[in-house]
Amino acid sequence: MVTIKPNQYLHARRDERTSNHDVLVGMYGWWRRLKIAVGLPILLFFIWGDPYKRGFFCDDESLMHPFKDSTIKSWMLYVIGLLIPIGVMLLVEILQSRHNERISNGNSTSRRYVFMDYEIPDWMLEAYKKIGIFGFGVLVTQLTTDIAKYSIGRLRPHFFAVCQPIMPDGTTCASFLNQHKYIMNFHCKGLGSTERMLKEARLSFPSGHSSFSFFTMVYLAMYLQSRMTWQGSKLLRHFLQFCFIMVAWYTALSRVSDYKHHWSDVLAGTVIGSLLAIVVPYLMPDNCFKLDTVWPNKIQEQDKDE
Repeated sequence: MVTIKPNQYLHARRDERTSNHDVLVGMYGWWRRLKIAVGLPILLFFIWGDPYKRGFFCDDESLMHPFKDSTIKSWMLYVIGLLIPIGVMLLVEILQSRHNERISNGNSTSRRYVFMDYEIPDWMLEAYKKIGIFGFGVLVTQLTTDIAKYSIGRLRPHFFAVCQPIMPDGTTCASFLNQHKYIMNFHCKGLGSTERMLKEARLSFPSGHSSFSFFTMVYLAMYLQSRMTWQGSKLLRHFLQFCFIMVAWYTALSRVSDYKHHWSDVLAGTVIGSLLAIVVPYLMPDNCFKLDTVWPNKIQEQDKDE
């Protein structure tokens, strides 16, 4: 039997804490650099990005819709799309950690991490990894959407109402001279429109609301599928998944009814968000969609086999 003297134990404990501290600092630094690398282009697009200038036909009825305020405003989108998944992931990790301790009778064999002389609970470390991957995926989704928006420059359904285009000869789309012609040379009169509104009028494809909402809600639904169990009704998890997906679905539909996007813009945003919600977690070094807990029903099955 190998024994460790008190001073040897202190050295071993100190070495373990130093190693764990280095792991956590390295993990934090890696996430920070990765998010900066993806987030910086998003900021540059927002401040200095200039969409591709696409022309139009004056008789294009798809661009003649009135301007309406958004049913799901941007601040609502980000509050719901960020706070709900983060809150749910924190709650699930806390409950799962307590469940693990209960079925193991407090004899946890998991590795403990120490940061600044503070022992970090398992649930906090797991939540940090899941939320970190979630945040990275949000940035990837936004960057993917922005690249398409600024490269294509599709006009929104309310383009005429916001831009009020005027041709070099002073005529407008009301003139018969401009009918059945593809107009490339024009400038926006834009009475009552801000510079931001004029820029946004050329960023229809794909729908950012759709890609963001579907990424966050599909990610959350997949997270619940892999990390949440309930010993009561087996339908609870699926009911929650359905509710979250419907939040994204309603957000996407509202963009069409508000004349912010064409239906194909919403479809493209939905596909982008859903695909990235599936792909991003599985490409991460630490796959966050895995169930590493031994649940009571599995223990009972093992006992029966023995």
